[in-house]
Amino acid sequence: MSVQSSHSSKSAYVGMRIAKAMSRAGLCSRREAERWVESGRVTINGSVLDTPAYVISENDAIMVDGNALMTPPSIRLWLYHKPIGQVTTHDDPEGRSTVFEAVNLGQDHILSVGRLDINSEGLLLMTNHGGLARALEHPKNKFARTYRVRVRGHINEEQLDALKKGVLIEGVQYGAVHVSWQGLKKGSSNNWLTVTLHEGKNREVRRVMAHCGLQVNRLIRDSYGDFKLGQLKPGVATEISGERLQKLLKQLGNIS
Repeated sequence: MSVQSSHSSKSAYVGMRIAKAMSRAGLCSRREAERWVESGRVTINGSVLDTPAYVISENDAIMVDGNALMTPPSIRLWLYHKPIGQVTTHDDPEGRSTVFEAVNLGQDHILSVGRLDINSEGLLLMTNHGGLARALEHPKNKFARTYRVRVRGHINEEQLDALKKGVLIEGVQYGAVHVSWQGLKKGSSNNWLTVTLHEGKNREVRRVMAHCGLQVNRLIRDSYGDFKLGQLKPGVATEISGERLQKLLKQLGNIS
């Protein structure tokens, strides 16, 4: 897949902290940018930069590893069908397969929107823009995440219904979780539930189900906001572009 060129001016970085600008340029994350600055890899107007908090001005000449900081790339967004067995991280110390190794999106710095753990599968959104990733993740924007979840154990309808008010588990407050099921098999120890939530905290579905006495043995994310897994095959990514992407960006307003 080829990289889409950008027609943006470098003035897009004016008033922005250098670490954020490096992230927007697709070089690295903001945290990594801070480390690059600390190791002397960034210069401003010929002088080595000593702080990642530096705010860029109109006439600054910015060099990273001896190369001029490029203009920010166009915002891009992909839907990926993550299979079981891949981890949602860039570097895994255990050497396991990562989603970023598995799919080549033609860009150096790609972010996932939230995560799916190694034993979970289904829809994962990926983007080259940190601001878009954060906006899609933030609970204030109310993007519903819907999962098909196979559980083992006795289903207590009253307990599941109480989850609509949120629940406190081991000191962590989880927001409203809506659970429904179809074709409940009486006497069966395995049943499929549909779980919808808006936060997506670390391992939230598994922890909430365990709190209800249910063990998750399969978890598939079917949708994220208006984006659906549909017929997308495992290990395949498809790009969201054109009017659909522009509508999303307009909905979110100013992202940075």
